Amino acid sequence: MQSFTGFTHVYAALGGLHVGDMLMQLFFFIVLILLVRKFAWGPLIGVMQKREEYVAGEIEAAEQSRAEAEKSREEAAEQLKQTKQEATQIIEDARNAGTKQEKDIVASARQEADRIKESAQEEIENEKEKAIQTLQDKVASLSVQIATKVIEKEISEQDQEELINEYIKEVGEER
Repeated sequence: MQSFTGFTHVYAALGGLHVGDMLMQLFFFIVLILLVRKFAWGPLIGVMQKREEYVAGEIEAAEQSRAEAEKSREEAAEQLKQTKQEATQIIEDARNAGTKQEKDIVASARQEADRIKESAQEEIENEKEKAIQTLQDKVASLSVQIATKVIEKEISEQDQEELINEYIKEVGEER
């Protein structure tokens, strides 16, 4: 027995190892590991798996949100581009319509001015012809009057000049 006792206290004098204590500690350590595995490790792993699934779900949701945001941004950029093109087209159409309207107004104004000018020239021509006709009528009537007066009396050169001046004066007053 002594050899067994000697075996259980290996190097005891040096502060050595007690094999019995070590076996007992090993037994309780294994029991503790089994208890921790059954009561703590399982729930801890379950919580960790749930947390991992939650984080993975959040990452996936964030990735989907980012993809949707990118898609929405691209759609908005395309709509903005299309809206700018439409606005540019509307401005160009308005500019062309304004230019066409300007040309139409200028052409219409020129036609109206030509018509008014032509009408005024015709009116001037008519008035001129009327004035000439009136003057011819007056000259004829005055010639007749002068001839009548000349016939009525014989006139000297001086009297004749006076009659002509008087005639010119009457024609001037009638205008």
